[in-house]
Amino acid sequence: MKPSFFLLVSLLFIANLFSQTPINPTRIDIVRDSFGVPHIFAKTDPEVAYGLAWAEAEDEFGSMQQLLLPVKGLMGKVLGKQGAAGDYAFALFRCKEITEEKWNTLSPAFIQYITGYVQALNHYAATHKSEVLNKNLFPITIKEYISSSVFALTIFNGGDGALKRIFSNTEPPAPEYNKKGSNSAAVLNTKTTTGESFLLINAHQPNTGPQAFYEAHIRSEEGLNVLGGLLAGAPCILHGVNENLGWAHTVNYCDRIDEYQLQMNPDNDMQYMFDGQWTNLEVKTVKLGIKGIPIKIKRKIYWSKYGATMKNKTGFYSIRLGANMKIGALDQWYQMDKAKNYTEFYAALSKQELSMFNIMYADKHDTIFYINNAAMPVRNEGYKWTGTVPGNTSKTLWTNFRKLSELPQYINPKSGFLFNTNHSSFLATAPEDNLKFASYPKEDNWENYSLNRNVRFMELFPQNEKLSYEKFKSIKFDQQLPAILQYNFNIDSMFFLNENEYPQYASIISTFKNWDKKGNTESKGAAIFLLSYEYLKKKFQGKSKRKITKGEADETFEYVNNYMQTNFGRTDIALGDLQKLVRGNREYSLGGFPDVLSPQWTEPMKNGRLKSIGGDGLIMFVRFSKDSLPKIETINMYGASSHPESKHFDDQVEMYLQQKTKPMTLDKQEVYKNAVKIYHPE
Repeated sequence: MKPSFFLLVSLLFIANLFSQTPINPTRIDIVRDSFGVPHIFAKTDPEVAYGLAWAEAEDEFGSMQQLLLPVKGLMGKVLGKQGAAGDYAFALFRCKEITEEKWNTLSPAFIQYITGYVQALNHYAATHKSEVLNKNLFPITIKEYISSSVFALTIFNGGDGALKRIFSNTEPPAPEYNKKGSNSAAVLNTKTTTGESFLLINAHQPNTGPQAFYEAHIRSEEGLNVLGGLLAGAPCILHGVNENLGWAHTVNYCDRIDEYQLQMNPDNDMQYMFDGQWTNLEVKTVKLGIKGIPIKIKRKIYWSKYGATMKNKTGFYSIRLGANMKIGALDQWYQMDKAKNYTEFYAALSKQELSMFNIMYADKHDTIFYINNAAMPVRNEGYKWTGTVPGNTSKTLWTNFRKLSELPQYINPKSGFLFNTNHSSFLATAPEDNLKFASYPKEDNWENYSLNRNVRFMELFPQNEKLSYEKFKSIKFDQQLPAILQYNFNIDSMFFLNENEYPQYASIISTFKNWDKKGNTESKGAAIFLLSYEYLKKKFQGKSKRKITKGEADETFEYVNNYMQTNFGRTDIALGDLQKLVRGNREYSLGGFPDVLSPQWTEPMKNGRLKSIGGDGLIMFVRFSKDSLPKIETINMYGASSHPESKHFDDQVEMYLQQKTKPMTLDKQEVYKNAVKIYHPE
């Protein structure tokens, strides 16, 4: 018997009413461990989401709000002119419109989950008004929240870079890896001395702000029990480990975005040619608020068949990418959090809502897996897709994406290991087990290069013997460059300069030539290298790989000599004298530099010192065995809180500097047993 129309309407009304029912915070426990990491326990998934949002807000509310500002057009009001560019981009990429259009693609369970998360954000804002960045930001709706995630992934996928190139009227650059990078690795139990499978989770992110990793553990009675890292404002674990499996992300640099030059009508500057016919651009006006300016600034935004469109001095250009055609990335991560085995995990990936990131996987069922995941367009042959392509024909208007099975991927290679350090997918394991670059369409432009980190990883990883857990950890913390450097500029040639020809800085050249290529804090050669690297990076930015000439080496050493004399009064400084980890008013000597396995990247601070602004972030080591919960160790470069008055602001710094870790667990009884604080989100 079919239900009546009125019964269906009644059921829908009841379901909608239930979805809006306020969550009772007393049903949720936030359990803080000795490092301040929150463990969230509740009966239902939406209650867990509520507790997670509350705990995040206690530690990172300022960063969380930065994710939400553009949905209300408030970035400019809070952050000034630079923020107004974010408001403009949010409108240009139609993040709200795509969210409304695709809303029914989200699973009902996830909508319930995200409702709990947003309820907590609104409740926290209402009860902590002094922490709110702008009085018009809250309350937010669940659709506004999802639209903010669409924008974040659009930017992560390169949308901001495309806008900057169009604004400055420059061609898309040749594919070039950003040396900031990340690490991941998975090792089968047959390859380890302990008989366990190993997983390394180590995305290299900024140390602070919305893109810094936050550590948390969430557990419900509806299938959630996962610990790991998330970015500010994320409602679930983005990479981490549950009772059965774990996964890591590294940023991939395959070609997921295309830029088009439109052919404009000389008689109507709001029309462009498409398949032989003049077609109207869609035009809207947005009003941008800017901090300190009492009136709003009007700007036009454009849209073509290809997507978001901008005008510069030479014409109109459009941007097309999968990230602002999909809204379900967080829903997919939620399904990944709950997966119990490889089949369920792969089914979650098959939704193909997550538009980017390498994914490294291991589980307790003796499976390791790696995929270069992307919303990869199916493009026609005959065009240079890495440059600007014609925007006047349906031949360049792709509408489909590669199937998940068509993306570069591995499962249980004979070698017993997989790894990625943002380098080529075709160098993911032992040479005999690697995929062939030529087997994939050239239009996809998959990464096909080596980096210092992947070369060094293979130098360290035992090929013909089993891997110990201690060796696994030491590989990750390694601070040495490989024998043959992989930077875009061949700095190796600087090792051959004759110091006798340059008496004014002969000691610098001699120290550099005798350097062992290690980035430890005591190394004087490392200090010379880091200053040389930063100087040459600026000098050769955007240029093809080349050797450093004798004259350029002379020029670089002269710069290093002058820098050290000016700022330190001597030239025998060590890396730890130059490079600092800064947290609040405390400074620590810091090792590492770009593109080593334990990296740092820096910006200038006072007196010539360099301050780390990004690097290891959150590190996780996981061991899987069939009959027990995963063994987990983690470390954060700073601590669990962004509040200087909190003891967890910097209580992991010393451990990180000593390359130590803290034990973590998914065991509920163990968490409560060792709890420092237990409370409800009220």
